Amino acid sequence: MKRSILILFTFLVINPLLAIEPEINSTSNYDEDGYTLILEGYDWGPAVKSVVVPMTDAVSEAAVKDYNILVERNADGVKMSPEEAKGKREILFTYVSDAKGNRIPEGNYVTLVLLVHPNNPLDSPIKYVYKDGKGSNQWIDYKLIITQSSTGKTWNKEASRIYEDLDRFDLKGKYSSNGISLTYASYEPKTTSSKSPLIIWLHGGGEGGTDPSIALVANKATNYATNEIQSFFDGAYILVPQAPTFWMQDANGVHTRGDNNDIYNKTLFDLIDNFVKDNPKIDTQRVYIGGCSNGGYMSLKLLLEHPNYFAAGYISALAYSNSNITDKQIESIKNIPIWFIHSKDDTTTVPEETVVPLYNRLIAAKALNVHFSYYDHVIDLTGFFGGENYYFPGHWSWIYSHDNNANFDFDNKPVLLKGENVTIMEWLAAQEK
Repeated sequence: MKRSILILFTFLVINPLLAIEPEINSTSNYDEDGYTLILEGYDWGPAVKSVVVPMTDAVSEAAVKDYNILVERNADGVKMSPEEAKGKREILFTYVSDAKGNRIPEGNYVTLVLLVHPNNPLDSPIKYVYKDGKGSNQWIDYKLIITQSSTGKTWNKEASRIYEDLDRFDLKGKYSSNGISLTYASYEPKTTSSKSPLIIWLHGGGEGGTDPSIALVANKATNYATNEIQSFFDGAYILVPQAPTFWMQDANGVHTRGDNNDIYNKTLFDLIDNFVKDNPKIDTQRVYIGGCSNGGYMSLKLLLEHPNYFAAGYISALAYSNSNITDKQIESIKNIPIWFIHSKDDTTTVPEETVVPLYNRLIAAKALNVHFSYYDHVIDLTGFFGGENYYFPGHWSWIYSHDNNANFDFDNKPVLLKGENVTIMEWLAAQEK
């Protein structure tokens, strides 16, 4: 479960063309001016989408054929296959820009826009690292060697990086109680409203650690701070706590699926409650909790433990076993608005053991505001990489939450709000205790 809960790059099929190892001449006369990486979050994780290089003199044009880019990826103590350690990045187009990659008619920088694809690990500045029986996504050393053929000029030092979606967040949050310390990321909305809701996102099993940026980028949770999703809430706070290990860890260091207690839920709830109290502009009647896989487990756990605290839940790839939920607990949460998302081909959190029977029990208990978007597969929603014919691993149903794609119920009919078809985020924004 530890390996499969996460993000991508070590087990997808690699394009055989990328297996050709380039010759990298480390003795070149490198230019001292560094390049700037521009990163973006995708449904499968973060990728370096472009790079900005400084010019000695102002230029008014740039050509793809004049540049070549090689990448080297490594991490201390981590063995990588040749295909994911070193290779060539394909340049799609180039343009004259400022230092941040903004297009201008004439300037002292050139931006190289790169091909990005879910099957290419060379695009990614993170890697799922498995050591000492544990696995997690981690930032790795990501080095480009850029050569300008017309001059022989080479850039091989990173001066800075821009990750616009991540840069919106404060990554310095820390909280301790019950002998446990948690890190967290947070976002404060730009709004004139006197009170704003709080969206809580709980990461999957591979995003544990002490760097909450990983909990945001490994599966695109940064999307909750985008203008589109924020607009549904008229601005919302976002809180992304991070477990040092994994949310489902019990006192023996192994996974629980609700059969016994985990070690984190008490401290996590204290963190949430204190964050709300420390931010008086949060509307306590509109605190929403959701997560994927491990985080889906913990979202449901907190709803079960504190059924009167949260206004709604949004849960994907639920890892809590239905058999460990009592009828009394069903009664305690049946009036909480919840929207589940799952894929039928999820072999990690098997839906017949988790969400399907749980949903049926809630409906049988006459839950009036519980929904379940049940997908056949997790597909490429962009259409760029195969669309409905491209399948991500079935466990990755959180993609439909982050992209605000879910808009239908278990009976395949639209979810309606005031007679109108709504998406999961539109629905969530309307929920209030």
